[in-house]
Amino acid sequence: MFKKFINYCKACYDELAHKTTWPTRAELTHSAMVVLSASLVIAAVVFVFDFIFQHAMDFVYPG
Repeated sequence: MFKKFINYCKACYDELAHKTTWPTRAELTHSAMVVLSASLVIAAVVFVFDFIFQHAMDFVYPG
């Protein structure tokens, strides 16, 4: 049982250290900028729809 665990750990290390392709710093920066931009756009769209629906509901239900 313990030997299986040790072999599993060695296989995991080998996979991460030698077989995995890690992104470069430039790729990570680019991906982060894409995610940040998309998040800001989605937040702006949600804000605009919320603003419109709020004023529409104030018009329908004054008070």
